[in-house]
Amino acid sequence: MLYEELSKTMEHMLQEGKGILAADESTSTIGKRFASIGVENTPENRRDYRLLLANTEGLEQYINGVILFEETFDQKDENGTPIPEVFSKKGIFPGIKVDKGLVDLPSSEGEKVTQGLDGLQERLLTFKQKGAKFAKWRNVYSISDTTPSLTAIKAGAEMLARYAATCQVVGIVPIVEPEVLIDGDHSIEHCAEACEMVLHELFHALFIHQVELENIILKPSMVTSGIDFKPFSNAQDVALYTLDVFRNNVPAAVPTINFLSGGQTSVQATENLNSINRQGHQPWLLSFSYGRALQDDCLKAWKGKKENIPAAKEALLKRAKLNAMACFGEYAKDME
Repeated sequence: MLYEELSKTMEHMLQEGKGILAADESTSTIGKRFASIGVENTPENRRDYRLLLANTEGLEQYINGVILFEETFDQKDENGTPIPEVFSKKGIFPGIKVDKGLVDLPSSEGEKVTQGLDGLQERLLTFKQKGAKFAKWRNVYSISDTTPSLTAIKAGAEMLARYAATCQVVGIVPIVEPEVLIDGDHSIEHCAEACEMVLHELFHALFIHQVELENIILKPSMVTSGIDFKPFSNAQDVALYTLDVFRNNVPAAVPTINFLSGGQTSVQATENLNSINRQGHQPWLLSFSYGRALQDDCLKAWKGKKENIPAAKEALLKRAKLNAMACFGEYAKDME
């Protein structure tokens, strides 16, 4: 029964040319986004903004899933319909971010590990009752002369694997997100080495915890230079390094890789995904699960004003469409 549930969700998430909208910013993170457009960070404004996303006509042509923050699962529209249901009715499966954020990893040089395994099964069952079909857990790894350390790589892999196993036990598809951070001035070669180690250790841990790879969504970062490295990696290099690392470390049993944008601009994230999909056939579906890179233009158009809602929806739809085209390698910069 659980296997059928997982398979059904995966079937929906494996539609070609569609990706995932990451709208699971924590209260503090969305506060920063709101501050940049001069909007107060209140529950009402957060609800209005996420309803704007949910009510964007035609979004389901390019988006098949949305990751939501816990608060959003309990918020409703003016008719009393919960926001996850608004998405669900148009064919966009709702998912839930279940990690509890980052804490310092003892005996490391300022590295972080994600917390939230305590009570995870109960939380997953609660959100499943509220309509969640999948979940998300993010672990981060920083790059410097001494990091990521083996301690951080192993600790992060173990957390992600235990989370994924717990999800599958209750019939929820896990999005497994090992984010190698873009911060720093490292080269693309240095990033490739770090990603190799992170992915190698992750799949070893998933194997030990008997996670069914056919029923996971991998949400990794692309292989790029650090954001402060000049010049920043071009799309061709990103595609070649990324595919080289992933072909060596990600089993073909994984059905889909939905990249995160992780500090890239909206245009860079689309260009790089497009370049990756122009490199010929790969063992996995290669799509997107973007947060800021999908929402930035939409937020700037909205500015918290009712009269701007149509323009904001248009901006979101356009960005989603361009990324959907990048899934086929059919995006061109003059479409911006």
